[in-house]
Amino acid sequence: MLKINAANYTPTDSMLIPTGTIAPIEGTPFDFQSFKTIGERINEPCNDLKYGKGYDHNWVLDKHGDKMTEAAIVYEPSNGRQIRVITDEPGLQIYSGNYFARKNKGKYGKVYTFRSSFTLETQHFPDSQNHSNFSTTTLLPGQTYTSTCIYKFKVR
Repeated sequence: MLKINAANYTPTDSMLIPTGTIAPIEGTPFDFQSFKTIGERINEPCNDLKYGKGYDHNWVLDKHGDKMTEAAIVYEPSNGRQIRVITDEPGLQIYSGNYFARKNKGKYGKVYTFRSSFTLETQHFPDSQNHSNFSTTTLLPGQTYTSTCIYKFKVR
């Protein structure tokens, strides 16, 4: 089960490059404002899902400035495991293992299969340098960039 603290996302073109639009998620397969199973709507007819073969998109987090914000909660009801993601970044990229094709091996030699895992990556919006309405990623000489992401694990 996934819940994301975001009312918008950044749609992409067929090459998975953000179009520069910030779009509302309500009523779309990208709406995780309340807990939903990650794969529940992943096959719905939607160009963004078709282009990425599933989720490979940036959610625009509901934030106020650079303050730490809870970006997402993932919860597994069968065993109570929970992950909370807290960040000072403006975006959260979710990737649902859409390009795993039983070719790569992971921990303990386990083969990665199509959509067998997911990632939660805090970030600035992809392609920010080409969209003036996205937060800047410009770092000038002498400036320092820092970012904080906290993953909190527990069992309910």
